Amino acid sequence: MFKRAIFDKPNVLVTGGAGFIGSHLCDRLITTNKVICLDNFSTGDEMNIDHLLADPNFEFIKHDITEPFDLEAMPELQKFKVQFQGIQEIYNLACPTSPKNFNKNRIPTILASSYGLKNTLDLAVRFKAKFMHFSSSVVYGPRKNNPARVRESETGKVDFLSERGCYDEGKRFSETMVENYRQVYGIDSKIIRLFRVYGPRMKLNEGNLIPDFINSGLDNSDLVIPGDKNFSTSLCYVDDCLDAALKLMASDLNGPVNIGSDIDINLTKICEIIIKILKSKSKIKYSDRHFFITELCLPYITKAREELGWMPIVTMENGLEKTINDLRASKGLKTVVQKY
Repeated sequence: MFKRAIFDKPNVLVTGGAGFIGSHLCDRLITTNKVICLDNFSTGDEMNIDHLLADPNFEFIKHDITEPFDLEAMPELQKFKVQFQGIQEIYNLACPTSPKNFNKNRIPTILASSYGLKNTLDLAVRFKAKFMHFSSSVVYGPRKNNPARVRESETGKVDFLSERGCYDEGKRFSETMVENYRQVYGIDSKIIRLFRVYGPRMKLNEGNLIPDFINSGLDNSDLVIPGDKNFSTSLCYVDDCLDAALKLMASDLNGPVNIGSDIDINLTKICEIIIKILKSKSKIKYSDRHFFITELCLPYITKAREELGWMPIVTMENGLEKTINDLRASKGLKTVVQKY
């Protein structure tokens, strides 16, 4: 470990940077940093970062973080002088997230939350880099009451042998690893616990709630909710999520910190809003629950509000309009929606 001089702009590594949230984070970071985006496209998409590839302050590395990698030895990173400047910040978002292909990704999910996280944490130790791990509200376990809000101090209960245990327990274990690295090696690490996030660049036909509802509405087909009329959830627009992440990275907090909307929203109501915005002929239907799409806890966001000065500000209607415009464009449709 040794201290590095910053020649121009800070070097920042984003693992999982071609994913939905990771690519938006790259967009924000590129304005003041040199960004190294690492992804293997297991659930990310090259389309999410195409607009950044020509930027001299951006470099994409296709790699699986569960396999060792040496940034200093990569010729494409010579322009960032990593061997002299090192890495100043690391944001770890690398973990497969696809409800549709969840079973196929079980082992990669486990490995990303263990081997992959170790590889990124070892980089933080080597470069004395600030480190942020993107965790999830699944660490609290399923919703017990209606609504059930949780504080960061609550431990939750996860069925680690269930069919979704690789993801839920993987997120819990990864937090344990981050905290132990902080205590043993003294790295400045942060844990951000995200509740459901939505917005542009979410993949269609992957089993994700909001993009699949919008896609069905655009096609005038049924909007199918995996549950009954009482299914409700917390939804936070991606821009609000990233505002919180950047505030947390710049703060003295280590976390974990809950980031999400503390408002319980009925999915049927959300579908009605989407249908109205699109002026769609779609109907709302209900189906059997999906083991990966469940009613999760709602966050208490007191810590984020009082210690980071953060709270979600994008309204559901505005967030849905922006998401609809993006998904319209991805389907080659006109990108103007009617105001709700």
